[in-house]
Amino acid sequence: MEDFYDVKLTEIDGHAVSLFGVFDGHGGSRAAEYLKEHLFENLMKHPKFLTDTKLAISETYQKTDADFLESESSAFRDDGSTASTAVLVGGHLYVANVGDSRAVISKAGKARALSVDHKPNRSDERKRIENAGGVVIWAGTWRVGGVLAMSRAFGNRLLKPFVVAEPEIQEELINGELESLVLASDGLWDAVENEEAVSLAKTEDVPESAARKLTEIAYSRGSADNITCIVVQFHHDKIAG
Repeated sequence: MEDFYDVKLTEIDGHAVSLFGVFDGHGGSRAAEYLKEHLFENLMKHPKFLTDTKLAISETYQKTDADFLESESSAFRDDGSTASTAVLVGGHLYVANVGDSRAVISKAGKARALSVDHKPNRSDERKRIENAGGVVIWAGTWRVGGVLAMSRAFGNRLLKPFVVAEPEIQEELINGELESLVLASDGLWDAVENEEAVSLAKTEDVPESAARKLTEIAYSRGSADNITCIVVQFHHDKIAG
């Protein structure tokens, strides 16, 4: 099991803050575990977390990646991790993604992905990798350098600067139309479509039960990967996670 997750519900300078993250490790669990231990702590310490949240997220992702690589500089392993995170602050939802974990919301009854999986055969990602001097090779699936089946990740020192930890960030206003959020590793999305995930999440009143149901369904359908899922339900002026 190389997946980790983190949930933090806190208050900063009088502002309610909620943070949710799914980290899917590969090549070992250390990178994912490091993100669980440090990513949100680093983010909440960023001087612009409340005033320029997008900038704070982007800089924190990349600094945490650099810190992880530094902490592992004498290690012989070279593991990595995805990160799919959701930050709720100031009436806004910020979803940041690195790798192939995914965030999907239900808004006004419709499912919408707030992240696009970082796959090496995405035309923009392939161009970025090749411009940096890397190659994308078919080896059972498209892989960076014939090794990694995702184009962005934390860690993976040997594939820098092609595999980066720069997140793509989507911002969503929190209003009455926003019903739920599903954050999950690719073990869920390999077996459950976006629309089905948010529909199934609605059938449970308790978000933990919804996350458990989604995980069990993916497993029953033969998903062979680690499966980690967080469901957040929005109830008008309060948030349950």
